[in-house]
Amino acid sequence: MSPTFSIGIEEEYQTVDPVTRDLRSHIDAEILEKGKKLLKERVKAEMHQSVVEVGTGVCRNIQEAAQDVLEVRRGIVELARENGLRVASAGTHPFADWRRQDIYPDPRYHTIVEEMQMVARANLIFGLHVHVGIEDRETQIQIMNAARYFLPHILALSTNSPFWLGMDTGLKSYRCKVFDRFPRTNIPDYFPSWGEYESFVGLLVKTRCIDNAKKIWWDIRPHPIFQTLEFRICDVPMRYEETIAIAALIQATVAKLYKLFAANQGFRLYRRALIMENKWRAARWGLDGKLIDFGKQEEVPVRDLLREYLELIDDVVDGLGSRRELSYIHTMLERGSGADRQLQVFRETGDLKKVVDYIIEETEAGLFPAGKTRTV
Repeated sequence: MSPTFSIGIEEEYQTVDPVTRDLRSHIDAEILEKGKKLLKERVKAEMHQSVVEVGTGVCRNIQEAAQDVLEVRRGIVELARENGLRVASAGTHPFADWRRQDIYPDPRYHTIVEEMQMVARANLIFGLHVHVGIEDRETQIQIMNAARYFLPHILALSTNSPFWLGMDTGLKSYRCKVFDRFPRTNIPDYFPSWGEYESFVGLLVKTRCIDNAKKIWWDIRPHPIFQTLEFRICDVPMRYEETIAIAALIQATVAKLYKLFAANQGFRLYRRALIMENKWRAARWGLDGKLIDFGKQEEVPVRDLLREYLELIDDVVDGLGSRRELSYIHTMLERGSGADRQLQVFRETGDLKKVVDYIIEETEAGLFPAGKTRTV
């Protein structure tokens, strides 16, 4: 049976004080409980109380996912405003200090903090996770092996975290480097079969490294509960159109790799060490950098590689019905990533509060019909 290629999207948002523009903890009853009533189970807490995680349902296609993301973003923005907060969507906050952030009172998070100490407390980052439905686990692991190659390309497109603790880090995705401190992160190894992956997980559980596979936080992983391949490498984008374009790209990548797999024409597998070189380049320079084309053994500008990438997946796009959503990637290549735009605002103003204002404006862009008055 062919995969369904269903889509699920999770985004992590910042709750911001509109006066100081710093992160501010949301009050559980006001944001989370009201959010759950309004948006069902699509809203949940994260480890830091200034983080809200939202997720779509299981969507049959990218249009359903886009509608879900639009509704959830709109609902969270309005709830935050009703409670004197704003919502910002970026991989890191430009100047917030993790040492001043409250940990959400949940046994799961206290266990993580107890185990990882400062590494966990400092993990004040915001990501985008995209799930694609592949119901057969053996197929899932084979597609994961091949999809690893494209992770740096996807990261470069999503880069949206150039600042940390009030400093220009020089990286387009500093979020990556913060999360690297966690164990079981980054690009995974190649697994010859689902059985070998299960043996790997079993060893970690047996030796008390983890208590379940949820604590494997790779950039791409077989989800331990859902029948999905989960892409976790992205910074959360500012605009919802960017989220949908990236999700459409990920879905089409999985569909293309499955098409090759089903025809016994699997995509060439590359060593983790080589893919990690490209991940560093993507995090450091984003769309303005160059990645290694391993086949040609040459550096190629990221924008050129992304255009080639779109050509590679083009033959599955119409079957998925995602051509319009994918076309926004060309706009992203022209406008620059979220990191590029944050840096431009900072160069023009020299004021990180203005950067936060810009992130909030972009987070809300396109969510409300023209002329509709937002909650103040």
